[in-house]
Amino acid sequence: MPADLQFGNGLMTLTPFVLDDSVRDPHASIWFAVPASFIELPLGAFLAAPDSIEADALRDALAPMVQAVPYGVARQQFIGQLANAQQLLLALNEVDAVHCSLGLHRDDAEAGDGRTLFSMLTVSWRQIAWSPRAMSAVRAVASGERHVHIEYLDLPSGPATISETVRTPAAGSDVPQDPLLQVHAYLPHPDGKRMAILMLNTTATHRREQYRNILRQIAEMVSFENPLAG
Repeated sequence: MPADLQFGNGLMTLTPFVLDDSVRDPHASIWFAVPASFIELPLGAFLAAPDSIEADALRDALAPMVQAVPYGVARQQFIGQLANAQQLLLALNEVDAVHCSLGLHRDDAEAGDGRTLFSMLTVSWRQIAWSPRAMSAVRAVASGERHVHIEYLDLPSGPATISETVRTPAAGSDVPQDPLLQVHAYLPHPDGKRMAILMLNTTATHRREQYRNILRQIAEMVSFENPLAG
């Protein structure tokens, strides 16, 4: 199993971060890193029809990860979570997503039962009307989505906003009915015309503080200029 994020004694011990493949893309508009406990999911294959060639390729790519999970209930839960993640990504309608990762974290905090917690990280773009970047960051949370725990930051990449929402899937939908914690990071691009949106989704709402810290650290490493250039 990939290296874990340990939720121990109520504090988060992060494993090393890894660079996303975007660092080698000459046409990329955003560069970022994710904790080693996140496994990138190819968007096209992840949302492909079950009997397609792309879906077969995804199953082959995920096979080592599935085999690393102990056989039995834990493996069945993991496979079920993968299926739920597919449904969730479709329900989120992240049509402009450029990255998706599945997070595997062990709940070792006080009162935790040691089970594996799951989350999904997406990185998306949103086109916006031009305005100063700080104003765009503020406007991003001035919506009807009931953002809470709003935090305004001055990151190395520029102004940003972090917030939280909790959504409950519509009754009768295929998505599990557990409340879904969504931690958002809004980072306006320097051109003032688009916004990078990092979103961490999890049903482990009791670990909201730890997941918020994870997303904050990812956002702090975002760059709109190639950090390896030159």
